[in-house]
Amino acid sequence: MTLPDTAANQQPYPQQKAQQPGLGFPVARIVGIVCLASGAIVQAAMGAYQGKGASEHALLRQMIDSFELGDVVLADRYYCSYFLIALLMAKGADVVFQQHAMRKTDFRTGQKLSVRDHIVTWKKPIMPTWMTASQYAALPDELTLRELKSNGRVLVTTLLSDKTATKSALTTLYKQRWHVELDLRNIKTVLGMDVLHCKTPHMNEKEMWVYFLAYNIIRLLIAAAAAKAAILPRHISFKHTLQIWLAWHHQHAAHDANDPDILLMLIAEQRVGNRPGRIEPRNLKRRPKAFPLLMKPREEARALVKKNGHPKKLK
Repeated sequence: MTLPDTAANQQPYPQQKAQQPGLGFPVARIVGIVCLASGAIVQAAMGAYQGKGASEHALLRQMIDSFELGDVVLADRYYCSYFLIALLMAKGADVVFQQHAMRKTDFRTGQKLSVRDHIVTWKKPIMPTWMTASQYAALPDELTLRELKSNGRVLVTTLLSDKTATKSALTTLYKQRWHVELDLRNIKTVLGMDVLHCKTPHMNEKEMWVYFLAYNIIRLLIAAAAAKAAILPRHISFKHTLQIWLAWHHQHAAHDANDPDILLMLIAEQRVGNRPGRIEPRNLKRRPKAFPLLMKPREEARALVKKNGHPKKLK
């Protein structure tokens, strides 16, 4: 997400290198852990979009203590690395990741469980630059993992038993990872968190946590409504809940507004569609406004407008 273009924000969150000073915005990267059942934010970390210690892996490692025994971590192929899996296993958590694009899977090797489903051993790679020698030595020399192919993708998991964790169950589980994309849309688009508004890094971090607090309160309303209607929280629309709450808040003086059961009933009325495996093009139908881009600092652009007037719109 982007921050206001101030010197204080530019220092920890620099803008993209291709942009000239005064023409870009500081860019922050946020990695969060999301509860699959409720959609709530469990923990989050904020850093620069590039540079040492600013990768998604580095930010996730800051939150590694958030995982506990019995947790199952779903993530896309970017997170499928030896060291991250080893750190999560040390916390007692299991993983279901898509295989990293750089790692080749040969189902002719390892212990065969079924068609394109086997148990293999991964050897520990060389020590990365971000890791200390003591941290490297503390990790196991090899990992026993299960690789399986379903619906055109290879999954990697620490759930080794094909009896308790069947291929179809793991495939269904991994499909639910798509919920995190919808959660990101709710946070960045519905709540408007894609742009923060404070002039200092400290206040932007506070703003981030206030957004997450508001987001989790809405998720709490959804969970309460789902429990009352005997449905899953994921079946209730986030945006609908937000709209109902805002309308309810503005009408708090009405007689019915004093009954929370009516609020929960209204929230549970609107259900989201069951759309597993949904595919949408990453294209915009609505055309952009016909204005040129700002290619010089705003003060210089204002001076030119005063001198020459506004330029003509693009055709």
